[in-house]
Amino acid sequence: MRIVFAGTPEVAVPSLRALLDSNHEIVGVLTRPDAGRGRGRRATPSPVRVVAEEAGIPVLTPERLREPEVATTLQDWGTEAVAVVAYGNLVPPELLGQPRHGWVNLHFSLLPAWRGAAPVQHALLHGDDVTGAVTFVLEEGLDTGPILGRLTESVRPGDTSGALLERLAWAGADLLVATMDALEAGTVVPEEQPSHGVSHAPKVGVEDARVDWSHPALAVDRRIRAMTPAPGAWTTFRGERLKLGPVSPVEDLGVAALAPGQVRADKKQVLIGTATVPVRLGLVTPHGKREMPAADWARGSRIEEDEQVGA
Repeated sequence: MRIVFAGTPEVAVPSLRALLDSNHEIVGVLTRPDAGRGRGRRATPSPVRVVAEEAGIPVLTPERLREPEVATTLQDWGTEAVAVVAYGNLVPPELLGQPRHGWVNLHFSLLPAWRGAAPVQHALLHGDDVTGAVTFVLEEGLDTGPILGRLTESVRPGDTSGALLERLAWAGADLLVATMDALEAGTVVPEEQPSHGVSHAPKVGVEDARVDWSHPALAVDRRIRAMTPAPGAWTTFRGERLKLGPVSPVEDLGVAALAPGQVRADKKQVLIGTATVPVRLGLVTPHGKREMPAADWARGSRIEEDEQVGA
């Protein structure tokens, strides 16, 4: 089948590579325009563009898909289906029906749960034990189209959004290829999404990643893991931002209670109080400095007994 691949970030690369290794013909790639990255904000091609150009695949980088050249190019490429993974651009209604098999999206949740831009982060935030990925046909509604295939994945106790998303990206790549195989063979039966069990996963931003120490330790742990590596969980200390890596709730009955946000440090560990038990910090990144173990940060900061974070 003649497939166009639409994707942008690193999480889409396993799917593109899997399709390149399949029996299908990747006739072109749609990806976001080069974006400024790094301290110098140098224009850098997307990870998907890099892989496509290495494979000699034509690449189109429109600002918007409504640009006339997009529809024309899809026709010129003889597109039979568009495979979409984290593309980051809205598909206008007039393009949705253009390929014979439509636009097939790989989404990292078990729809209709967690429709939206950040399904993995929201699954971790809400303490889901099981998540997964689905392939579905794009339509005008937000992630509402009929399901073509699915897989499940257990959420592990220490999972960050980065670790979980990486597993789903690799497993989802195989699912996407299998879906395209079934579409070509005419063996897949689209399944309408149920009307119950709908939840939404809007994009998370920097303010969503700020830790509220008045919440229970379990909620603090989930938020930090959900925001790792991006956008990065944080708090404040002495008026400056302190980035936080994953933490460990401390259930030891011998540890004295701490008020929410209260810091207690010794040579080996740094504890911070929550609404329930304290949490033990792992890696931290002070403002303007490198990432380091929390005990090293505390030693250099000379933390006093009654100091607080997040104040």
